[in-house]
Amino acid sequence: MISGQTLLQRVVRLAQAAATGLSNVSVIVATDNDQITQHCHDIGVASVMTPPESPSGTDRVAEAVRQMADKPDFILNMQGDAPLTPPDFLRAMIDAFAAAPCDAVTPVTQLTWEQLDKLRADKLMTPFSGTTAVFDEKTGNAFWFSKTILPAMRKEKDLRAKGDKSPVFRHIGLYGYSLSMLEKYINLPESRFEKLEGLEQLRLLENGYTIRCVPVDFKGRANMSGVDSPEDIIRAEALIAQFGELLLGEGV
Repeated sequence: MISGQTLLQRVVRLAQAAATGLSNVSVIVATDNDQITQHCHDIGVASVMTPPESPSGTDRVAEAVRQMADKPDFILNMQGDAPLTPPDFLRAMIDAFAAAPCDAVTPVTQLTWEQLDKLRADKLMTPFSGTTAVFDEKTGNAFWFSKTILPAMRKEKDLRAKGDKSPVFRHIGLYGYSLSMLEKYINLPESRFEKLEGLEQLRLLENGYTIRCVPVDFKGRANMSGVDSPEDIIRAEALIAQFGELLLGEGV
């Protein structure tokens, strides 16, 4: 439970909110756990049972799609541990793909200098925290993702004087795939730089596929990657108390 709602209930409501007003959109929970299946029934959301040995969330999503009678042309993989994901981030990904279908889409957010300073400080303690992205700002097509802060900057003092925003974009770990790309992805072997960086999206770039980066803005809302421990629950509840709920009311 997180401030009166279960973790899954919160994530499902965010997904449903992102789909509001759209036709031919399904929200489905992919799981390998009978208790989660029962909870899905209790909160009124569709679910599908997938093999417990699925090596990644992407493989689990692909298995869920295999079981669907009507295959979608776009699949958005929302992590079940992310109850503070603004629904407009999800909608931005959906809209970006609808406007110009591509292999994959993923959101990025531009860091202020203050946020960049914090990321640098965090990496002194945990070097593999936070992923950055560099991409073509006209097309959105990604050049690279890295646990190293990209790009390196000459004359940073001059850049800081020009405004509050740094040239660094942090990657947010959400992915949307075309159906054909999802089917190809799970059959691609783990790639060299994917292994070195520990970033699954590099598998696509190393095999010549396109990932479109979609810029999004937290707009002063709570910013938290996931709830994966009891301590994270406390942190999430504190953020909700400070910033408020992303969705008000019970029904979406």
